[in-house]
Amino acid sequence: MPRPTNDKITLISAIPEQERFEVSTDVANMSQTVKTAISDGEKEIPLPNVAKSILQKVITYCEYHANAKGEDGKDKSEDDKKNFDLEYVKVDQATLFELILAANYLDIKDLLDLCCQTVANMIKGKTPAEIRKTFNIKNDFTPEEEEEVRKENQWAFE
Repeated sequence: MPRPTNDKITLISAIPEQERFEVSTDVANMSQTVKTAISDGEKEIPLPNVAKSILQKVITYCEYHANAKGEDGKDKSEDDKKNFDLEYVKVDQATLFELILAANYLDIKDLLDLCCQTVANMIKGKTPAEIRKTFNIKNDFTPEEEEEVRKENQWAFE
């Protein structure tokens, strides 16, 4: 495991809120996008696609996972990490989808996987009508078109 560094990187959230967040290099390197900017010599990295409130949540996630030791000085257990993750994604849908966009833009695979798995769990076992209701999706199929889709993909409705 690489040695922790004390170097600080400044992440700058999107306009209009545009706030500066100072983080350790270890935390910043969890994002492949930021890691690339650091390797190019950048110390201040603007993130025009990430709002302040979302960047704060992303930093919280990265700080927890980048720091392998708990408060007691021992390594965090997998159970501790899973519990943190479960609590972390207990957010409203809008925040969850913003986290997905940020994790994708920042290229933080573990965070993207966590958020996408959360959405998948929200969908699992639901009918198309229930999914549309959960995510407030308008059904733009006519009854005839919907019947055609059901016939073509009958296997999916069994």
